[in-house]
Amino acid sequence: MNLARLGGLTLRSCLLTLFLCACPGWVGAATRIDLNGDWHFHIDPRGEGEKLGWTAKLPDSTELVRIPHTWNIGTHDDYEGLAWYFRGFVLDRALSGQHVEIHFGATFYKSRVWLNGIAVGEHEGGYTAYDLDVTAAVRPGLNFLAVEIDNRPTTSSIPGLAMKLAGSNNIWYDWWHYGGIVREVYLAVADTALIRRQKIASEVTGGQAAVTTTVFLEGFARTGRKLTLSAEASGPDGSIAARAATVTADLPLNGRTQMKMPLTIAPVRLWSVDHPAVYSMTVAVADSEGGVLDAKTNTFAFRTIRVADRHLFVNGQRVRLTGITRHEESPWEGLAETEGTILHDWEDLKELHVTLTRPVHYPQNERILDYADRHGIFLIPEIPVWQFDEAQLANPEFVALAKQMMREMIEQDANHPCILAWSVSNESAMSTIAGKAYLRAMKDLIHELDPGRLVTFADNELSYGVDAKASASNEADFIMMNEYFGAWNGPEEGLAALLDRAERDFPDKMFIVSEFGTPGVFARDSVEADKLRVHIIRNQLAEFARRDWIAGAILWCYQDYKSHRNLWPGQKEGYVDHGVVDENRQRRPSFDVWKQLNEPALISATWTAGTSGLPTGFILKLKRKSPEQLPSYPMKNYTVDWEVRDSGGKLWARDNQNVSDLQTEVTIARELETTIPAENLILNVRLLEEGGKVAADKRLTYLRLNPGGQDLPDMSPELRRRIPQL
Repeated sequence: MNLARLGGLTLRSCLLTLFLCACPGWVGAATRIDLNGDWHFHIDPRGEGEKLGWTAKLPDSTELVRIPHTWNIGTHDDYEGLAWYFRGFVLDRALSGQHVEIHFGATFYKSRVWLNGIAVGEHEGGYTAYDLDVTAAVRPGLNFLAVEIDNRPTTSSIPGLAMKLAGSNNIWYDWWHYGGIVREVYLAVADTALIRRQKIASEVTGGQAAVTTTVFLEGFARTGRKLTLSAEASGPDGSIAARAATVTADLPLNGRTQMKMPLTIAPVRLWSVDHPAVYSMTVAVADSEGGVLDAKTNTFAFRTIRVADRHLFVNGQRVRLTGITRHEESPWEGLAETEGTILHDWEDLKELHVTLTRPVHYPQNERILDYADRHGIFLIPEIPVWQFDEAQLANPEFVALAKQMMREMIEQDANHPCILAWSVSNESAMSTIAGKAYLRAMKDLIHELDPGRLVTFADNELSYGVDAKASASNEADFIMMNEYFGAWNGPEEGLAALLDRAERDFPDKMFIVSEFGTPGVFARDSVEADKLRVHIIRNQLAEFARRDWIAGAILWCYQDYKSHRNLWPGQKEGYVDHGVVDENRQRRPSFDVWKQLNEPALISATWTAGTSGLPTGFILKLKRKSPEQLPSYPMKNYTVDWEVRDSGGKLWARDNQNVSDLQTEVTIARELETTIPAENLILNVRLLEEGGKVAADKRLTYLRLNPGGQDLPDMSPELRRRIPQL
């Protein structure tokens, strides 16, 4: 094949790949060759690409795109069907004869892959990673890679046509069908062996942890060879925390094996929502001469999760958590998110004091789990079984596919400390015989793959009055309940009655409200919709807080998202008005309301006054929210940062103070060094987490009266008395 036929930009990518493979340091150990960037793309509405030979040659009139990519933005916005991606790459002859795989971070939805015209594998599922062995098809020099993607939903795909909605003739899932190669792609080249994954388990006793990493190893040697396996744990500060004794074993001949490596870490720091102490474990396999064949690093942490007496305990201390869901979705990237979009949105969620989210209906990008690990956010990941009816849940092919997706999600994500539980479905017919059988089958699989982790699902049948005795929620480790009173479930006043009934019907169950909020279709326009959203947030958070068996509440949702349903009347395509920000991340008033209501600590501030009546200092009082409030969790080792400025922005005073524990009220009294001759003063107070994020803030203003007269907000009673009235 002529390299120039692949296009100039792709030619540069091929040459870069050639350079990477030629670097001596890359040969001998497992090599990762980046295949992101420039690819060629062509839709195939007639399904004739394979017949026309696209598996081995580039078709005419392709588009140049960059991976990760979805075609459902712009020209092919609502296209359902087959589409193809093509890429040339050069493999250096120094790597000839080694084991070669291609890794896809995710492709939505069904994929078939060819290398040099040879079929090398296929995959179903749009949100989890997979690897295909291409050793028999790859060759030194130029190679041609072709990938066919099908994004059409069916009654047996996951996500699929939501047959629970069939009566309304609206059988779509409530987000967009972003077809494409939506996450990273790379080649993995290995000599002798690969570390598939590691599974890290630990038990903390008396300040030290017994840790075991189980290493899943695959060998490709034609003759027997000795292997040496090593493991090294690093602490939150990056220093070495422990090393395991090396293990020597025979390499399996073209087979797989598991090897357990124990080590002890002391002392340990526990992971919590306000102090997320993250460790890492690096395992490496070497040959008998010490040459590294492969290595893998995963993060992990130490924390205990327990549900008891209808309450949630983290590290033995009761917590009540709140958060907001978020789709992997934007007008500029869709599902094919880059690091910048992910970081922007999750920084927003952190500012909104999110400590718990599902986070939506499908497995998440690895970057999201890493962010949640390092910022103390619990996740309840879910496979996209959304609005399925009894017949779908009873279908053996569906159950097998659901198990495959759950296995893939758990095997790639289970080491993350941010994962609170696994969810097996959303708003499906789980109270049927088939639904209960499906839940039991999934629980058995999860307990096998990830012993000790909690299992649940999002139930909307309870909010529609299903008989509690028939509910599959009886068999979940805790109940996740979706409710939309004030919207889909009827008048807002019905919420209290629902919660009263739930308290009676499930006297031993802890609840998390897994969805609440309101879509824009229940108001005249977007402005009115957000006013309604603010009302729902204020009233329903207060209602949840009064019920101590509700351990968490999750708002739907962060941003407006693309869909075919829940739109304004007359629309068939657009963005669902449901977020505290719109699709372009412009904040609505509900953003600030949620932020203020979900601060985990309460701050009061008053000025103190001298004989002149001018402020001479201030008094701060700080305390974490109690378990009778939402959210509520232990808060230790925070910093109180404060500054005083005048209305022109001039800084008059600034300082900070450490607060060891906010379990009981902390009082801070400060005198200003000099009387500030300013008409208006502003005191800004921030309560900072260990990493510098703002947990709560307070603004106190002093306005000296003038002939026009001004209000005196946040004044102490003493100071108000000293200032003459108009």
